[in-house]
Amino acid sequence: MSSPLTTLPDPKFTPLHGGAALRWGVLAPGGIANSWVKTAHANTDQRVHAVASRSLERAQEFAAKHGIERAYGSYEELVADDGIDVVYIAAPHSEHLTLATLAISAGKHVLIEKPIALNAAEARQIKALAAAAGVFAMEAMWSRFLPQTSIVEQLMTDGALGDLKQVTASFGALFPYQPESRWFNPELGGGALLDIGVYPAWFAHFVLGAPDTVTARGSLADTGVDAQSVVVLEYASNAQAVVSMTMWAETSKAASISGTAARLEYSGEFFAPSGLRVFVGDAAPLVWNDETGFKWGDGLCYEAAAVAQHIADGLTESPLHTLDDTIAVLEVLDEARAQLGSR
Repeated sequence: MSSPLTTLPDPKFTPLHGGAALRWGVLAPGGIANSWVKTAHANTDQRVHAVASRSLERAQEFAAKHGIERAYGSYEELVADDGIDVVYIAAPHSEHLTLATLAISAGKHVLIEKPIALNAAEARQIKALAAAAGVFAMEAMWSRFLPQTSIVEQLMTDGALGDLKQVTASFGALFPYQPESRWFNPELGGGALLDIGVYPAWFAHFVLGAPDTVTARGSLADTGVDAQSVVVLEYASNAQAVVSMTMWAETSKAASISGTAARLEYSGEFFAPSGLRVFVGDAAPLVWNDETGFKWGDGLCYEAAAVAQHIADGLTESPLHTLDDTIAVLEVLDEARAQLGSR
């Protein structure tokens, strides 16, 4: 831009009400599924009509809690339900490829929790399966669909931040060490990089794209999975991204973008509803705050509305978060895990 930035653009996002409304099914009613269904029912026109678990009792309890009509004691029963348009897969990521294959083979559109799979190779399999079946498939990278993300995208597209030179993003949380839990068990795809590191890795990709080099340093848990790491991503443009993740401690979960014309910082957790501050020279920062009152998982509603509209529009991928985007992020995580020796 030829003149300094003086105002922030308005956010752009799929309206939560008044658009396409689909009939959803949920596979694996765990914690994230609870958050997703709660906000989708409370804040959008989307409705979950069926839920399936390997335990019929667990499915019935979830259905009763959320006012869901049908509960199944097997995943196969749900994907065979003609009254379901799209399936939300909320199982641990070690099960994503299996459940995605099941749903896609039944002709269902799929929204698959992040990370979409254990590695880039599995993600490519999901992409190929969905393309062959002609159904919609997307990783549930909900942060991409938040209003604040659209503001960042507009600022980058307009060149308001100048040439982008450095990106930082951090995600740390204190996980109790339980060797058999999905966080620390290698058989369940445990490790910080896949579970929480996917957020800062996605953010770096969102801003700068695929890196030319990946350098990872960190430490492993006793089970052999990565517990803490810093990953430096370098680009031909001389830009750098520094992303960090840990399961040993709480961090600020902050993110920033520094360009030659301005610096952008998140005022809260970058992956959840929060706010933005943009610093231009010595002027007071330009500020945008999310005024919805949404907290953390409430923001999952935006991706629900967006997916429904994408499907209604006849799309098989989201133009905002393509399967190639998902694969590129997993390629970074694959390389970082290999360098750390993570199981």
